[in-house]
Amino acid sequence: MFWWRLPQAVCVLSVCVCLLLAYEDDIEVNYADTYYNEITDQETPEPTPSPGPCSSPDLTKWDKIFSMLENSQMRENMLLQYADDIVKVEMGSLRGEMLRFLAQYGGSCGVAVETAGRRMVLQLEGRLRETLERLKLGDQASATAAAAAAAAAGNSVGNSNNLEAMLQQLLSAARMQASRLTKLETSCFSSPRAGMGMNTKTGFQLTEGGGAGHREQEVTSRDAALDRMLAVLQQTRVELEEVLRSSRQKYLPAGCEMALLFPMRSRRIYTSIIPDAPLSISSFTVCMWVKATTVSNKTVLFSYGNRRNPYEIQLLLSQTSTLFTIGGEAHLVEARGVVKLGEWVHLCGAWSSDQGLSTLWAGGKKVASTPGVAEGHTLPDGGSLQLGQERNGCCPVSPSSGSGMAGFEGGFDPKLAFAGKMTGVNMWDRVLSEEEISQLALQKGQGCEQRGNVVAWGVTEMVPHGGAQFIY
Repeated sequence: MFWWRLPQAVCVLSVCVCLLLAYEDDIEVNYADTYYNEITDQETPEPTPSPGPCSSPDLTKWDKIFSMLENSQMRENMLLQYADDIVKVEMGSLRGEMLRFLAQYGGSCGVAVETAGRRMVLQLEGRLRETLERLKLGDQASATAAAAAAAAAGNSVGNSNNLEAMLQQLLSAARMQASRLTKLETSCFSSPRAGMGMNTKTGFQLTEGGGAGHREQEVTSRDAALDRMLAVLQQTRVELEEVLRSSRQKYLPAGCEMALLFPMRSRRIYTSIIPDAPLSISSFTVCMWVKATTVSNKTVLFSYGNRRNPYEIQLLLSQTSTLFTIGGEAHLVEARGVVKLGEWVHLCGAWSSDQGLSTLWAGGKKVASTPGVAEGHTLPDGGSLQLGQERNGCCPVSPSSGSGMAGFEGGFDPKLAFAGKMTGVNMWDRVLSEEEISQLALQKGQGCEQRGNVVAWGVTEMVPHGGAQFIY
């Protein structure tokens, strides 16, 4: 009996021992591990917890970023779908409105536009006939007045100017008619009364008497509106011409990209030129574009001279006149009324020692010519060439050195100083032809691209002094 129960007792004892060992292991594990939510004494330092396998802070940040990206993508898809739906609905409604509008107002507006078109065509034909008649009269007048070659040349220029003016008026009339037609179409398609004469959708038509009276009233109101628009357009044209005229004065002429600015009349403001070739020449042509802001009785534009004779070459302004001297003030060529303050003007002076012929040009036209000026004379080399001042009266003798100062410390005479802008300053060692000077004087031409062989604008060294400077 005892031996029979002994194996059972041993089995029970082994089971108890196993349970006891397992319980002790659990107790030890629980006491060994420290959790974050465990309440500990403040005086004892908190042990550093060991990171768990799933508590990495980097992994948590990436999870947040991925979730944010998913949310933003979802919102973007929702907004795109919403916008697509709105556009489809709006385009469908707009298409329906346009179809209803055309069905209701198309016929009446077409008739009105066609009537206005006929009227404009008749007006343009009348303008063309008037222009042709003027051209015929101008040709007859020019044929009877062509007595001499010079007079014929002048008349051809005048006829070309008249033709250009007439064509410009015709172009303006055509533009005005096109603008009026556009305004008429706009007012027709924007007026709800335009389609009261015919409604193609319902098949309803007004009576003959009421429709005619309404059409006459509409035509009268449109004519009044067109007259008002014509007056506004004419006023706008005048204002635009004024703006265009003022804007042209701000830009440089003849395709020039830079200019010399002389801001005021001063004894120290001028520009010296170092020519590319010696000035020991017996003929020359000097040209420039000038825009003066103020002019005295003697304002120097271009000057060349030495100690013996400071007045070898001088191109001057005097109020509204232009003066040109060779070899001294006794040889003077003058043209009056060729300069306007605040406006660009092209000036040229040409001289040849063979016959002593000195010529002055303004705006591409010969304005003065005098023979026997310094005949047989040759310009001396070694002088000073400058813009905006003359050598005479410059550089008094220094008490310390006893000689003139090379830095122009004494300054010039401020009464002779130029104030304004210059551009396209060129000088040739020959007399240019009339055609060459006319090409240089074109306001919208490319005169700055034709450079002289003694002084070339944009190539020859020009040194501004004082407050003079290049502007672009």
